[in-house]
Amino acid sequence: MPDIHLQKILDKCQTNNPDCDIDLIERAYDFAKKIHAGQKRVSGQDYIFHCLGAAEIVADLKVDSKTIAATLLHDVIDDGPGDKEELAKQLEKEFGKEIIRLVNGITKLGKIKFRGEERQIENLRKMFLAMAEDIRVVIIKLADRLHNMQTLSFLPPLKQQRIAAETLNIYAPLADRLGIGHLKGQLEDSSFKYLMAGEYTWLVNQVREQIDEREKYLKKVAPVLKKEIIKESIGLVKIHWRAKHYWSLYKKLQRYEMNLNRIYDLVALRVIVKDIDDCYATLGLIHKLWRPLPGRIKDYIALPKPNGYQSIHTTVFCQGGKITEIQIRTAKMDEEAERGIAAHWYYTEQKGFKSYLKKIFTPAPEKELRWIKQLQSWQKETHATPEDFFQSLKIDFFKDRIFVFTPRGDVIDLPEGATPLDFAYQIHSDIGHHYQGAKADGRMIALTTPLHNGQVVE
Repeated sequence: MPDIHLQKILDKCQTNNPDCDIDLIERAYDFAKKIHAGQKRVSGQDYIFHCLGAAEIVADLKVDSKTIAATLLHDVIDDGPGDKEELAKQLEKEFGKEIIRLVNGITKLGKIKFRGEERQIENLRKMFLAMAEDIRVVIIKLADRLHNMQTLSFLPPLKQQRIAAETLNIYAPLADRLGIGHLKGQLEDSSFKYLMAGEYTWLVNQVREQIDEREKYLKKVAPVLKKEIIKESIGLVKIHWRAKHYWSLYKKLQRYEMNLNRIYDLVALRVIVKDIDDCYATLGLIHKLWRPLPGRIKDYIALPKPNGYQSIHTTVFCQGGKITEIQIRTAKMDEEAERGIAAHWYYTEQKGFKSYLKKIFTPAPEKELRWIKQLQSWQKETHATPEDFFQSLKIDFFKDRIFVFTPRGDVIDLPEGATPLDFAYQIHSDIGHHYQGAKADGRMIALTTPLHNGQVVE
């Protein structure tokens, strides 16, 4: 009889993908449980509960079976007892090259630490992606971090602060760039709670009653709008609402002098319709019903956000004159807003197509890296297997770049094939002129030795 937590994951997997490999997931669970037997987390829980927690988070993103299996196994090499090389061989023998590659990728990312240098944030994000080599590794690492944030209270205050800062500066923006709003909001809110505890508590207390009132109000508005949409023969899927995440709300309040009365999307109404024509028809209908607030219409369908987000936002004087934000989107746009890159496999497979990403990569602009726009443009219909979409999510954004650390933790961006001498000149021309020798990860290396992602060079 499977563990009750494992069963939840299996149920989600089967619901999302009837062809999912249940046997693989169960074998991964059994292997992880055996390796982590007797190990405890700082919270006092058995270690396996962390693996299950992270796996449930990725299962909610409707990913492939191998990603779920790799999530269950993600700490086996790093935190398992015994010889790491022997564990890696055992893992590869049991589960194959692809899963060991994913697990190794997660292990590598564990080396990247945020040291509080604002100027290093963007390079750290780039290094994170360059070292991952596969988008699935990033998705697993995001889930791993989110579950760790849920048990952060058991760690000492200084460690809480460091991990929360790293989460807010590195992990949450990566979730945003991959378009995974479902994870971004939770990562930000859990960081906010520790980094600005006073402001977090104040905000939660301020908005709790207002959110309840807003939700009661929208329960009355939704049926009125639904009736009118049906009358106009618009293809309605559903109407629902969602409260704004606390960190996002706090940042918006700072722009509006901390005045909650100027926040119209505290709880926004979402109208999900069948297609783009229905989106614009719904917008017209809403403006016929309720007067729009001037200058508050945003068309992210015609002009998507850099991470691929699409929706129409309008703010209207709703029933009783209450100012309300309404968001209109298709079901596909709604899925993509929550699950980002993970949604693309789901949609192509549900339509009966096989899909994967064509491995053509163009250099990303230095200042504005439009991850999802690139990823989406590579997707082509083929006769590949259902899971090939995820298997082909290799990260070659930086195929011509490498990222290495200085001993102080600064990240240096170099061309692929760069040597210690290139590194020295990148730091300062004087250092290059007086170069005598170099170490990588504590070992002396030759002048002509190519450097690799993630090395500490001195």
